[in-house]
Amino acid sequence: MDLTNIAIWVTTVVVIFITEVVTKIIVTGRKATFQPVCNRARPPVVNGASLIKLVHVGLTKGLQAMVHDQYRALGSVFTLRFFRVNITFLVGPEVLDHFFQGLESEISHGNTLDFIVPMIGKEVGFGVDLATRNEQMRFHNDALKLSKLRSYMDPMLHEVEDYFATWGQQGVVDLKHEFEQLLMLISSRCLLGREIRENMFDEVHTLFRELNGGMSLASVLFPYAPTPTNRRRDRARAKLSKLFTEVMRSRKSSNRTEGDVLQNLIDSRYKDGRPTTEAEVTGLAIMLLFLGKHTTSVTSTWTGARLLTNGKWLTAAIEEQKEITRTHGDRIDYNALLQMNVLRHCIKEALRMHPLLPVFLRKVHKSFTLRTKDGAEYEIPGGHTLVSPALFNNYLPYIYKDPGVYDPDRFSLNREEDKVGGKFSFTGFGGGRHSCVGEAFGYMQIKVIWSYLLRNFELNLESPFPETDWSKLVASPKGKVMVAYRRVAAA
Repeated sequence: MDLTNIAIWVTTVVVIFITEVVTKIIVTGRKATFQPVCNRARPPVVNGASLIKLVHVGLTKGLQAMVHDQYRALGSVFTLRFFRVNITFLVGPEVLDHFFQGLESEISHGNTLDFIVPMIGKEVGFGVDLATRNEQMRFHNDALKLSKLRSYMDPMLHEVEDYFATWGQQGVVDLKHEFEQLLMLISSRCLLGREIRENMFDEVHTLFRELNGGMSLASVLFPYAPTPTNRRRDRARAKLSKLFTEVMRSRKSSNRTEGDVLQNLIDSRYKDGRPTTEAEVTGLAIMLLFLGKHTTSVTSTWTGARLLTNGKWLTAAIEEQKEITRTHGDRIDYNALLQMNVLRHCIKEALRMHPLLPVFLRKVHKSFTLRTKDGAEYEIPGGHTLVSPALFNNYLPYIYKDPGVYDPDRFSLNREEDKVGGKFSFTGFGGGRHSCVGEAFGYMQIKVIWSYLLRNFELNLESPFPETDWSKLVASPKGKVMVAYRRVAAA
């Protein structure tokens, strides 16, 4: 999933809660001016009972309900003004072209991702200039391109088989915990390499958990405050750097190379011929480790929760696995994964209903004009913060039929609702200039895991369908997801 799109959505919600003035961009020919919504003679000040009602909706029904109320009243483009801060919401794929495809000099993430720098390092990502960052993204793209993905298939499958071999004939497990453990093993093997997986896994796993504390709301808002969480994050980052540096130096001193992502990053070169430094490789590896493990673990869990509460699609996914086995045998390879369309659609539908990032944020540096699906044109001034509410966009009924229903068939060739609705109807992996480089790798991991589970176990969800934990920056299932399993005999 796209780390560069992790937005401080909680901050956005807080701002909405305490918004005092709601304004609408009113079109005047091609040039728009701001006018009040309710009383056009003066700005509509939200106070007293109105403010209490707005806060109440947000607290009791969430961001989705709040956006719905404003969308119904104001349309697909509206601005919330809090003192001198203008937050403009863009609802629907028709108004998102510039949001996802605009030049960095015109629209960017601004400083919303500064909290990531202490986690991954000032030598990479948002700690460096745009030109350097773009080259580093090229390194990630190269490490995760199709030819490389095929080489990760065997070690990935080996980890999955070994992990589930530890399960008994039957039992009850917390699926969320199991996926977190398994995906850390897979990421360590494919991304970080054999040395770390075989000799340092427990230590790296513990350090990564401490580093992940940097995703707490307090650390996001105050990334450099001397809090206990930030201190643990910084200590973990320093220890990970030391471990990765030891591995890199060991490989170089012995002229040994490995077929993992870490080696790809070590061998990468900038356009001027300069090799990557140890600090850069460490930062880029940590970034990919987060992408390869954390977000994929969450998506795997949501996929399971949806499948295990929808018998029709669980049966369809199992039947597909039987057909795959008849064609390819018990040993699944990369070509077999590509034929698992039902499973892919089940994963994608889970992502639609449970987007990892409830909102995407951008900062406007240069004014631009957009057009709504109704043909109205709006000028968005520089200085505005833009919000694309993925959680709301994914449920637009004119894009997705019966959006509250889990229906993976909506992505099949005979429907393709995400394509019919427009280029940015589905943004589970970001879009445009900020599309997730790890999309194929993410699907690959989830398919390998669920393909194995569906072929080898009967599964039942024992706990209630999980609520969403909105206190996390990545929207995760809340609490344990308890699943009963029973091993099935080989066909």
